Amino acid sequence: MPHIASYSFATPYALAPMAGVSEEPFRLIARAMGASHCPTELISAQGLLRHAAGSLRYLCHRPGVEEPFCVQLFGGEAKLLVKAALCAKLLGAQMIDLNMGCPVKKVTKTGAGAALMLEPARAADICRAMGEATGLPITAKIRSGWDAQHQNYLEVAEALAEAKIAALAVHPRTRAQGYGGKADWGVIARLKQHFGSAFAVLGNGDVRCPADAVRMQAQTGCDFVMIGRAALGNPWIFRQLLGGPPPSGEERFETAWGHFKAHMAWLGGGEGAALRSFRKQWAYYSHGLEGASAFRAGVYRLEDTESLHRAAHRFFTQAKPLGGGLEGSEGEEGGKGSGEEGPG
Repeated sequence: MPHIASYSFATPYALAPMAGVSEEPFRLIARAMGASHCPTELISAQGLLRHAAGSLRYLCHRPGVEEPFCVQLFGGEAKLLVKAALCAKLLGAQMIDLNMGCPVKKVTKTGAGAALMLEPARAADICRAMGEATGLPITAKIRSGWDAQHQNYLEVAEALAEAKIAALAVHPRTRAQGYGGKADWGVIARLKQHFGSAFAVLGNGDVRCPADAVRMQAQTGCDFVMIGRAALGNPWIFRQLLGGPPPSGEERFETAWGHFKAHMAWLGGGEGAALRSFRKQWAYYSHGLEGASAFRAGVYRLEDTESLHRAAHRFFTQAKPLGGGLEGSEGEEGGKGSGEEGPG
């Protein structure tokens, strides 16, 4: 049975932390479908310490269901990250994940995200300090390196192993690659080979369908496969990995509509705000279905939930999968342009 620190999991398939996606409602759906654990989207250490409403909202979770509740933080200053980790613990965090993979310039220029890979000793000191301060398991998510000339993932992993991290997730592309090119699963295999006894290894990248997840684990020996974009609008991928069936049209509608209602409650901004912010989710849920473009165009014009309910029910219960059906797309993280942890 795969485990991280003292936590054991029934399955080796985790949901990747995705910006604009990994809010409480979607994490709960993924868990219900069989995901082992579901970290939050990346949360700014500074935002959390300022008690910014958005940062605090990301920490909403379901105690007893999201076990362990894993919070991903990003930042460049050790003291702030330690204070943010303590704040997250007070708000229910049971595991802290340090983002060391975000490639976006506005993040890396502050010494955060993938910039931490340029300073393995500093990254290790941060992880060690957060662990000592909180007493919680500390994990990290990295890339293979900064660019093709600086693929130092083994050096980074060695420093983090000395800092006693509990798990390391890797997206085997460099910061310079962003989300282009092919993910090098050999990076995952080498991390498992060298550090498999020190911490759990989570592989991420180019998992488009259930068969890819199975193949990644077989080829690399990773303890967990972390699934990102293939789960967008398709949380059933976790159920299918456990031998379950794909969704019926009615189930697609019921799940998507339940997600929308839960998102509206989680957002707390009223009907109009939820209608706007959930548009990308309707795009994800409709991906791979006949007539998806027309459905999305129509949804963007709707201004009330009653009309949306009718349109969504009609579409999902009648639309047929295109070709091989809904299998998702490559890779990892999701959405709002704030960093790696978005549908990339």
